[in-house]
Amino acid sequence: MKRTLSMSGIAYGGDYNPEQWPEEVWAEDMRLMREAGVNLVSVGIFAWALLEPSEGVYDFSRLDKVLDLLHENGIAADLATPTAAPPAWFFRAHPRALPVDRDGRTLSYGSRQTFCPSSPAYRQAALRIAGALAERYAGHPAVRMWHVHNEYGCHNAECYCDTSAAAFRTWLRDRYGDDLEALNTAWGTTFWSQWYYDWEEVLPPRATGAVPNPTHRLDWRRFCSDALLSLCRAEVAVLREAAPEVPATTNFMVMPAFDALDYWRWAPELDVVSNDHYLFSTDPEPYVDLALSGDLVRSLAGGAPWLLMEHSTGAVNWQPVNRAKNPGELRRNALAHVARGADGVAYFQWRAARAGAEQWHSAMLPHAGTDSRIWQDVVRLGADLAALAEVKGSRSPADVAVVWDWDARWAVELPSQPSEEVRFLDRVRSWYEPLWRAGVTVDFVRPDADLSAYRLVLAPSLYLVDDAGAANLTAHAARGGTLAVGFHSGMVDASCHVRPGGYPGAFREALGVRTDELFPLLPGETRTLTGGGTATLWSERVRLAGARAVTAYADGPLAGVPAVTRHTHGEGTAWYVATHPDAATLGELLLGMCAEAGVRPVLDGVPEGVEAVRRRGEDADYLFLIDHGGDGARVRVPEEATELLTGTPLPDGLVEIGAGEVAVVRVPR
Repeated sequence: MKRTLSMSGIAYGGDYNPEQWPEEVWAEDMRLMREAGVNLVSVGIFAWALLEPSEGVYDFSRLDKVLDLLHENGIAADLATPTAAPPAWFFRAHPRALPVDRDGRTLSYGSRQTFCPSSPAYRQAALRIAGALAERYAGHPAVRMWHVHNEYGCHNAECYCDTSAAAFRTWLRDRYGDDLEALNTAWGTTFWSQWYYDWEEVLPPRATGAVPNPTHRLDWRRFCSDALLSLCRAEVAVLREAAPEVPATTNFMVMPAFDALDYWRWAPELDVVSNDHYLFSTDPEPYVDLALSGDLVRSLAGGAPWLLMEHSTGAVNWQPVNRAKNPGELRRNALAHVARGADGVAYFQWRAARAGAEQWHSAMLPHAGTDSRIWQDVVRLGADLAALAEVKGSRSPADVAVVWDWDARWAVELPSQPSEEVRFLDRVRSWYEPLWRAGVTVDFVRPDADLSAYRLVLAPSLYLVDDAGAANLTAHAARGGTLAVGFHSGMVDASCHVRPGGYPGAFREALGVRTDELFPLLPGETRTLTGGGTATLWSERVRLAGARAVTAYADGPLAGVPAVTRHTHGEGTAWYVATHPDAATLGELLLGMCAEAGVRPVLDGVPEGVEAVRRRGEDADYLFLIDHGGDGARVRVPEEATELLTGTPLPDGLVEIGAGEVAVVRVPR
């Protein structure tokens, strides 16, 4: 049974670390939180050393006061298990719990997440502190949700120590039915004399002198994700035993720099799906990644609302250059997450730290205090979210699904590929972006998902796919839907073995094509397309086997060879995009597919530079209109609508959006 977070409106707040400040500051925190409209804070995330000063000895006096103070001020607590940062005394007692990197170096404590995920000593200690917290605070009126750990795998997704090696072998024995020959077959160990005769011979993919076995490396990534997931499950079980009605969450990291965990496997284990998302200074349009992340997190939640557990009010502290946000960006970022299904907006952190590794990370209450633009924006956002209370619980219907699979992501980025320039996220974003610009809502799905709700299914990068997933996708087209597949997809099975008979492997028949040889392009190399535009990154010698060519290469060694094809498969249509067209050409192609499949944007006539997203409630639609272009806009919306942030009626169906501003329009149904 999924438990829900009980909040009267949209949750608003951030990480609250009062242990970093003298107690006399806490009263000011409460006053300012009320002023900003804060109603939920995460507490205790990195407090293990203070809560358990020595093994089995607890000091909850500080946390007792903080939780009581929050409750007195009407602020709910998302109470964390502090297991992401074990204290120094733990490692003195259990030095073998420290992680070991791929080169065999043991890492030291003195930071966060410096533990081996497979360490029995760590698991025992983590469950002990989680149990003590659960027993003490299960009935506390401030505790509205459990925050399990923090950013699992952020710094220790892989540990190569002997303890991890033993756990890896146990995991493999379970995966392969305790059949060593099955493992040898799956890993193709006849290559390079890698055959194993005893389970004890199997090690993690530590540093070697040549290219690692791809299936060995892929199974290792799967194991590492599952090892951390087992810790999360164990903590959740302890918390639920003490407080069966309190929901549990942990903060995912669905953003470009992190790919360590298969969140499709994680999401069902949690009552509430939460995410941390940060912008990257080197991205000229980071709001596109923000939207992609939001859509993916909503999809992980099964379409249900989710929580933004962390983002930043301004600069972060961990990039080579940490830039502040532009005027209005704080508000646009937060409301864009709400537009894509977030029923809560939180920051790291409430009060900017004076000391420690994150002292230059922005906060809701910055070093400059309340006489600052950030504070003014924080207070304004609190009022905005209060005005949007009725949006809580609404959903975002989509007619388009994009296939996302962590196995495929891990596999396509293994060494010795035809081109190391082919990266999963780049491919997915290049297909997602034109739909985002057009205001077409997208869900993300697993290859084996139920696709019946979608008119158009896109698989931009699905190098690895098992037989069931491939059959599910092609059946969508056979039943009358539209399927589009990107290059280098369907190439290998679940064991990372190449599918024989020509490319694109699992999708050849449905796509009506057969490729016999790949011609990846060098960096900077381009090809002209007969239908207009250019292509980079990839080409291949495609032969038609029932499909028709939509466009072909106009020059180079493959001149005249199809680059994009269309095929009638069953009652539907299957497209193959066998190259990487320029952005304009790819956008025109994908929007043509949308039109052909009957997919419409959420709103017609939206000016360029304005993001348009819809959430659907029981009685009304909510149109979020976000001006990223900075020029402002006038947008035609249905008559008799209301702009919620200002409470302005729109009897003539025209809404004015200021430069860099946001409008949220309620449209009754």
